[in-house]
Amino acid sequence: MAETARPADNGLQSIPALLARNATSLGNRPAYREKEFGIWQSWSWSEAAEEIRALALGMLSLDLAPGDHVAVIGRNRPAHYWAMIAAQMCGAVPVPLYQDAVAEEMAYVLNHCGARFVICGDQEQVDKVLDVGDDARSVEQIIYTDKRGMRKYDHTRMNALADVQAEGRAASQRLSPELDRRIAGLDYDSTCVMLYTSGTTGKPKGVVLSNRNIIETAKNTSEFDGLTHRDEVLAYLPMAWVGDFIFSMGQATWSGFTVNCPESAATMMTDLREIGPTYFFAPPRVFEGQLTNVMIRMEDAGPVKRWLFRHYMAVANRVGPSLLDGKPVGLGGRLSYALGNLFIYGPLKNTLGYSRIRVGYTAGEAIGPEIFDFYRSLGINLKQLYGQTEASVFITQQPDGGVRSDTVGVPSPGVELKIAESGEVFYRGPGTFVEYYKNPESTASTKDAEGWVATGDAGFFDEGTGQLRIIDRAKDVGKMADGSMFAPKYVENKLKFYPNILEAVVLGNGRDYCTAMINIDLSAVGNWAERNNIAYASYQELAGHPQVYATIKSHVEEVNRSVAEDPMLSGCQIHRFLVLHKELDADDGELTRTRKVRRAVIAEKFADLVNALYDGSASVYTETEVTYEDGRKGAIKATLQIEDAAVVPGALQKVAAE
Repeated sequence: MAETARPADNGLQSIPALLARNATSLGNRPAYREKEFGIWQSWSWSEAAEEIRALALGMLSLDLAPGDHVAVIGRNRPAHYWAMIAAQMCGAVPVPLYQDAVAEEMAYVLNHCGARFVICGDQEQVDKVLDVGDDARSVEQIIYTDKRGMRKYDHTRMNALADVQAEGRAASQRLSPELDRRIAGLDYDSTCVMLYTSGTTGKPKGVVLSNRNIIETAKNTSEFDGLTHRDEVLAYLPMAWVGDFIFSMGQATWSGFTVNCPESAATMMTDLREIGPTYFFAPPRVFEGQLTNVMIRMEDAGPVKRWLFRHYMAVANRVGPSLLDGKPVGLGGRLSYALGNLFIYGPLKNTLGYSRIRVGYTAGEAIGPEIFDFYRSLGINLKQLYGQTEASVFITQQPDGGVRSDTVGVPSPGVELKIAESGEVFYRGPGTFVEYYKNPESTASTKDAEGWVATGDAGFFDEGTGQLRIIDRAKDVGKMADGSMFAPKYVENKLKFYPNILEAVVLGNGRDYCTAMINIDLSAVGNWAERNNIAYASYQELAGHPQVYATIKSHVEEVNRSVAEDPMLSGCQIHRFLVLHKELDADDGELTRTRKVRRAVIAEKFADLVNALYDGSASVYTETEVTYEDGRKGAIKATLQIEDAAVVPGALQKVAAE
């Protein structure tokens, strides 16, 4: 049996068609793995195809109709990817949801798309769907993957996924002709998936993506990075996020590589090390968190290990990226790096699970250049891409040998870019979405008649390389009172390079100077407190500790010195800051489910803190509503200290002075 995934022909115009091709040409190669009860289970492409067909037949027996929407809620599991392909086979539309969504968020999506079927991962997700009740009256069938805790539920409109598959196998002879007819009816313009935006500025919108969008994007980007059936990917990011869909569904079925599902979020790092993926994607927050853990461990290490780490990381910063890009490096630098790889980089990459990475990407938000350079200095081929749900992810990518920390690359194959007079980035290409579901007004305002899509991001092409550089969200980019540019994300990412800082919100549009509200990283700062015998009873108490403030102040002032060197953004230095008394939380509406800051919500919710940052106050008393894990509301009270930070003359001021 051949072991290569051949190029698509005119008959391969749907994910089910690619699945059938892989079952034939890659039949015995692993398609999916899942770790459960500490043991990895594996399914080949031919075995996965049989499981998916049985599930599709079972859905037909439950009267799933073409055009129906099938919601999928749960962690990354092969069965949930199978459910999405099975729904497509039936002519239905899969709609993955965030598994940590609260009932209200879930109700909105279920009601908006009119889902008749819901695939639930476990009892918790079933309970949330049942709690929604009349807010999602369209739901007729609930199918659950994990049977634990479900025995005493009313099963009049509820079935275990394994039982649905068994029903499908039993009805195979009767229903196969109808299923084959529906599969044959799928074409490039059939809807492949509907994914909801994160809702940074309002209610989430349902983004309709066709088979053409997903398959053409998967084909072009797989060829760009040379992905093959021999690659391995770890599927751990939310299934509702477009990145997971394009990597674990689109590119996986196109290239035929293996999708590995960890046992849980708690075991993800262990599972990552065991799998050792060759193709890896993570948003900046994952890389930030791993770097924080590395720095914490080094602080706990002995003096010799700390010296070795600092010495060889200095070597890595100096020559690592050049070696990775194939640029000339002297013999002394190569020998020093080889020793560093033996003592530091190799063991560190193995600990992180990155030893086998051939292609790595980060996207979702801008990554701090210091964090990006840290990983590349270790010899990890980490690159940036720029994309969004409406583009089927890929708008730009960084080619090997052309990777920079301050740009996001060149247009992905087949994608066109242009910059409007306002500075906003526009694109069009094969991945451009069909429409926003039930929202023609937003569709028309986002995508014009010629297919150009407004990204909402401000950027420009770098003169030296021609690569795209994103400044910030266009709506977030503004001007200071003196007319200099205000781009908060640029400064926030520099702040988040420090392990002690988890999140930062920079303010200053239309103001005389910039200020910041900062979240400490509880694990990093808590570890420091324990090493120094500093007792604390809560996040709030630790965040207000004088030594914590002194440390954060040193970070802010160091960032100011870095920002001052940028001629365009030197006016964004932080003059005053405070450390927040609570972590910004998606349940409190301050972040999206993908952990993007909702600036409008924060400006309104913390208006008293914003005022205090600008009226000269040395402290401010505040009360903030919070949402507990069980959904109850409460309030926390605190008096926050406000600190001044030293600023330095920026590049523009220096030029003027000269």
